[in-house]
Amino acid sequence: MSSLPFSHDLSEPAAPLQRQAWSVGALCLAISDSLQARFNPVVVRGEVSGFTQAASGHCYFTLKDAQGQLRVAMFKRAALALNFNVQDGQQVEVTGRLGVYEQRGELQLVAEAMRRVGQGTLMEAFMRLKSKLSDAGLFDTDRKRVLTQHPRGIGVVTSSGAAAWSDVMTALQRRVPNIPVVFAPTLVQGVDAPRQITQALQSLYALVDEGQVAIDVILLVRGGGSLEDLWAFNDEQLAYTIAQSPVPVISGIGHETDFSISDFVADVRAPTPTAAAELCAAPVLQALSDLALQASALQSASQRGLERRGQFLDILTRRLMEPRDQLRVQQNKLSAYSGHIQQGLRTRLMAQQHELSTYRTRLGLLHPQQVLDRGFAWVSDEAGRVVKDPQAISAGETLSLHLAKGVRLVNAQ
Repeated sequence: MSSLPFSHDLSEPAAPLQRQAWSVGALCLAISDSLQARFNPVVVRGEVSGFTQAASGHCYFTLKDAQGQLRVAMFKRAALALNFNVQDGQQVEVTGRLGVYEQRGELQLVAEAMRRVGQGTLMEAFMRLKSKLSDAGLFDTDRKRVLTQHPRGIGVVTSSGAAAWSDVMTALQRRVPNIPVVFAPTLVQGVDAPRQITQALQSLYALVDEGQVAIDVILLVRGGGSLEDLWAFNDEQLAYTIAQSPVPVISGIGHETDFSISDFVADVRAPTPTAAAELCAAPVLQALSDLALQASALQSASQRGLERRGQFLDILTRRLMEPRDQLRVQQNKLSAYSGHIQQGLRTRLMAQQHELSTYRTRLGLLHPQQVLDRGFAWVSDEAGRVVKDPQAISAGETLSLHLAKGVRLVNAQ
């Protein structure tokens, strides 16, 4: 009986097939080679998301559209050739090599060139709304309110399961454990998030308006994420709700490089949720230090006031003496005044006596007798008139010759 070629006896069990066992790295490399042979070079169009640039100069981001996403690495050499600043939301066209990043087993496009083909849908919507609200005055600096450093209460709007809530509470417990916090939980991502955030804010506004809770500042916070993750905070109705807040609003949404419409409308923008918590109130230790300084200044001022009033009281006490003592003081003053008067009179009398003696001496010197004592004489006629002119004397007239020691009659020749 002849047998057919390539026949197999089914009555005997077949020997197991021997398959090759791949190492992980070798399989990744083989897949990469297959992609290289089939697709590369490749040109891909999509929207930039999660763009970062490392200190080395290499850039990493995700290229996506409505159906999928692809990780992209652009090394420094290619990044230096870019003629525009890459931002999330931009529509770009990337030329590169498709492969597998073996260390992580991820599909990756290594970009060799990239150009803009128009802004992404989200970024376009963001810029349109930003321009509209800016024209409406919602971003004006003159409507921004100054924060109080010592709020009576703090409102917080965020997700209860978010790291931002934990970060905020940790910062507040460390800095101002004495200030009450009112939490309004809400979704912070997804289709329903804008409506819920708006309602959470409005619930705090109602508490403030009704006077149920003393809230002087509201924190609107969320952790970091892509433009899509933070999109709930780019809602027009939410923006107007923030602008209507009865108290200042601090936004702490995403990281320092993230910006949202809510950031522009809020009274203060903080780079992170933790920073928002640090901005909303002065730390309790600083408040205690300020209080101690004020207490010291008040004590010093009070002490100086007491000292001045004590000194004035001493003056009044000295004035309010016993009548007997007061009479004695007045008598002493009267005695002193009397002594001064008497001394003054004596002095005055002595001065006048001296002056009188001087006048007497001067008058004595002018007396005619003083002249006669010096050997002079004067002549009078029979009528007793002083003779000054010899022509006035008649011959034989009897004249009186007045000398120091008497009068001598003589006949004129």
